[in-house]
Amino acid sequence: MRSRWTTGNSIELLENGESFYPRVFEAIANAEREVIIETFILFEDKVGEALRDAMLAAAQRGVKVDVMVDGFGSPDFSHEFVDSLTRAGVKVRAFDPGSPVLGKRVNLLRRMHRKIVVIDGVLAFVGGINFSADHLADFGPKAKQDYAVALRGPIVNDIHRFVLHAIAAGGKGLRWFRRRVEATAPDVQAAQAPGNADVLFVTRDNRHHTNDIERHYRAAIRSARHRIIIANAYFFPGYTLIREMRRAARRGVDVRLILQGEPDMPIVKTAARMLYHHLLHAGVRIYEYCDRPLHGKVALVDDIWSTVGSSNLDPLSLSLNLEANVVIRDKAFNAVLAERLSHLMCESCTQIEHQHLDDWSGWRLVRSFFIFHLMRWYPSWAGWLPPHAPKVERVHQGQPASRGATQTDAA
Repeated sequence: MRSRWTTGNSIELLENGESFYPRVFEAIANAEREVIIETFILFEDKVGEALRDAMLAAAQRGVKVDVMVDGFGSPDFSHEFVDSLTRAGVKVRAFDPGSPVLGKRVNLLRRMHRKIVVIDGVLAFVGGINFSADHLADFGPKAKQDYAVALRGPIVNDIHRFVLHAIAAGGKGLRWFRRRVEATAPDVQAAQAPGNADVLFVTRDNRHHTNDIERHYRAAIRSARHRIIIANAYFFPGYTLIREMRRAARRGVDVRLILQGEPDMPIVKTAARMLYHHLLHAGVRIYEYCDRPLHGKVALVDDIWSTVGSSNLDPLSLSLNLEANVVIRDKAFNAVLAERLSHLMCESCTQIEHQHLDDWSGWRLVRSFFIFHLMRWYPSWAGWLPPHAPKVERVHQGQPASRGATQTDAA
């Protein structure tokens, strides 16, 4: 399925779980025909239970409800949790589940990392927010800072067809896909929404769209004339993307990165800091977000281009995982995102200066050389990994999410 720009969309920024969850739950409560959810993480905490209750209520009034979780990100559903959904008719699927080895999850690579919700084919949510309580401020110091968007307009048709195709590829087949599209397609008037945003739905997979999201980042950075702001949780991009950022800064563009200062995984900060000398030397400004872990994956260029989605700028997202972003051309949305990111930099970030970094040494120069060229080549190395066709497994009544009836997946 090819990506295409659509015009006439409305788009709203949702910041953190406090904004995201009420909107999603309200949309599910108002659904008339269909609810489709894809998420990397769905936990049985207060957020997961609220989502379950919303899906149950929708299914019980006759709405078709499909939910797909990742087998690595969401491995531990209880029988009660799954049974309550399947008995009500909710279709629960797990993407590429795997049995633990010595109690550890080992199926780390090529995960379904997308976060998408589609309601009745007329409203969609895309972003980086999972269904778990750690996206709420009352979770404590480890609560995540994150973003999503709510979309109405023609772009929702593209997102809707994509998620239906993912279900069909999980075992339903092309005929089912066509019937479902016809049965659930909204009427033209319902699909329309007042809005001026041009939006592109961009995905990454391991077959036909291996670097689409990264290509849009590179093109936007190359076109930048005034400013670039990138807020990204897991930052260790390839050589080409780093080179474009450095070139932009050297031609006078105000390039700013917001990265993790209080990461959920210490290695994240260690890896990113290996790049700081290269970036600062070229004039890139680096801000570390220190209030809590940063989980966002957003960016803006000049006063019109923006992106929000699930894709980090690291080897997993850029070369292995299944991801989904929206790319937006709209001045109003760009201004809102710029205001929120500026607030983050002013109120919650520490700007990194040269004096904050360790002095260069012979060992650091050698290590930096190898790391920099590792980044240059890792996207092509990812293709050398053994062939792997992930599966989508239907989770049946009485089965945990890690065990289901195997179906072939081609998403």
